[in-house]
Amino acid sequence: MARRPRSFHTGRKGALVLVLILLHAIPVSAGREVVLDPEEQFQFAEQYFRSGEYYRAIGEYERFIYFFPHSSKVEAARYKIGLSYLSGERYEQAIQAFEALIEEYENTAYAFKAYIGVSRAHVLLGRYDAALTGLNNLITIAPDQEILDEAYYHQGWVYLEMGLWQRARKCFESISAEGREQYRVDKLAREIDGKTPLREKSPTVAGVLAIIPGAGHLYCNRKRDALISFLLNTAMIYAAYEAFDEDLDGLGVIISFFELGFYTGNIYSAVSSAHKYNRHERERFLDYLKEQTTIAVSLAEPNGRSLVLSCRISF
Repeated sequence: MARRPRSFHTGRKGALVLVLILLHAIPVSAGREVVLDPEEQFQFAEQYFRSGEYYRAIGEYERFIYFFPHSSKVEAARYKIGLSYLSGERYEQAIQAFEALIEEYENTAYAFKAYIGVSRAHVLLGRYDAALTGLNNLITIAPDQEILDEAYYHQGWVYLEMGLWQRARKCFESISAEGREQYRVDKLAREIDGKTPLREKSPTVAGVLAIIPGAGHLYCNRKRDALISFLLNTAMIYAAYEAFDEDLDGLGVIISFFELGFYTGNIYSAVSSAHKYNRHERERFLDYLKEQTTIAVSLAEPNGRSLVLSCRISF
């Protein structure tokens, strides 16, 4: 029984020693400062960008700008934020980020790249006129031939997206003699001349042929739709005829009313099919051009005032 107090006293003393050790350790740990290195922070954001984690990259670039607002890499970080939005398919935010950079830094290498980024985002949103406006602005302020050539090159691709082949060709021909080889202009011109005009279908002809149900679809190489349209309209017309022949005028009127809708829809569908056929032909031709002629035009970081060719980007 005499041992219990001593054992208890020893245990309490050991606990006190442990508490003192912990208390001694806490100030030391708390006294340590976490030092953010600007280069490490920037490279951390770059790592997220390279791995395709664009939204995390945006957060880390913004953190870099917040903690190091006077760093020489702030402009690069802001540009990469816009590029991250663009790569992450948040095109409206990309436009806002690029335009804010252009407004603040104006005529710098990153600002010139931002014009290309804005144009690219507008193209992906289907706003071709806005894309051309931005590129025209870049052409107006371009300080050297290298930037001017790249602006003409991207402008040509916007016109190709719009199906305006000769305007595209004119843009490519505006590229300087030095840039023509770099951008493979001669090959582009040969491909455009050799493949255009495309084998397109006339929407007007499709609509006129659709007076005979199914003929308009057949003209657009949509055989299944042509058969369905022909059978459906023929069946409805025959049903209406039988109804009137049997003196079922009310039923005949109802069937004729619905047949009028099917018949009108047949004409509209034929015209729409012609537009879809033409759009498919343009897309197929553009895919072919991109495969055969696109070069590695960068939206990546510029080096000094020159625009680096690094990653494969095409309109």
